[in-house]
Amino acid sequence: MNIGDRVRVRTSVIVYHHPEYRNQPFDIKGMEGELKAVIRDWNGRPISANFPFQVQFSGKFRAHLQADELEVIESIAPSETAA
Repeated sequence: MNIGDRVRVRTSVIVYHHPEYRNQPFDIKGMEGELKAVIRDWNGRPISANFPFQVQFSGKFRAHLQADELEVIESIAPSETAA
């Protein structure tokens, strides 16, 4: 998975921070979003994050997920004209 890929949540994941359902359990299974970041280092030091994939869903809603909870819908190929 690369930054910019369109992804879908393929397993049942309960979150409590969805803006429309604040402090209530909400299952995000089947939701689609864009992969915004893959957390691999912090201040230049390598880390092993438990939930390294940051996905931006609609509006202000973001979630950090694991690789096995996501499936790629549309992959953004790296630019072949990079200088």
